[in-house]
Amino acid sequence: MKKYLLIGVGVIGLIYSCATNPITGKKELNFVSNSELFPSSFQQYGTFLKENKIITGTADAQSVEVVGSKIRRAAEKYLAYLGQSAYLNGYQWEYKLVEGKEINAWCMPGGKIVVYSGILPVTKNEAGLATVLGHEVSHALANHGAQRMSATQLQELGAIGVAAATGKQSAETQQMWQQYYGIGSQVGVMLPFSRSHESEADKIGLTLMTIAGYNPDEAIVFWQRMAAQSAGQSPPEFLSTHPSDATRMANLQALIPEARATAAKVNAVYK
Repeated sequence: MKKYLLIGVGVIGLIYSCATNPITGKKELNFVSNSELFPSSFQQYGTFLKENKIITGTADAQSVEVVGSKIRRAAEKYLAYLGQSAYLNGYQWEYKLVEGKEINAWCMPGGKIVVYSGILPVTKNEAGLATVLGHEVSHALANHGAQRMSATQLQELGAIGVAAATGKQSAETQQMWQQYYGIGSQVGVMLPFSRSHESEADKIGLTLMTIAGYNPDEAIVFWQRMAAQSAGQSPPEFLSTHPSDATRMANLQALIPEARATAAKVNAVYK
């Protein structure tokens, strides 16, 4: 029976063996082209803005716009440095501060960004906001949304494979192997996949904020404040979509020299 679980998980393993993402340099699986994804993303963003309160004309709103523009310019410079300027074709950058208690921000595919007002007491300053926006923009640049959609499709395909492989077994046996597959694919593949995306966005975001002129050491300070917000509330790392706060900060600390070096090279070419 173990082979049925391996069949399903093996299908999901294909997520690591497809096209190379130009900004990460890593293999990715992406069933969805930007020409398909961006129009849907922009439409959803427009709907969201109509249904939520947008904050304008305040110092905070201006800060989101200013820092967002600096991160956008950093992304343009970085991709130009990598010889990948065309990668941003179709992006329509937009930054909105939205009223909400959520300690959160997000960037949709194509550069549509929302910052909730609830995160501003944690960001505190431009460098903290640059940490957040650099991270969220990096999710978009690395095609993480499309990759998650594709991985979910493969997970569903794997479940169909398990069902077909166990179709002649008893209902109890079929249910057992579906449960094994569900737990195994989630804990063994999907959650690590998500955590790898978070670490990837941390790395790229650290580089972007440094190119934009912010001190990368401030990223550690921001995540210390975030950790204080969720002290004792986070699940064990292996059951989480995100790295633990300790893992995240240790990784960022180790990446700071590389971010500084890359930023220096990029800014030497693109003023």
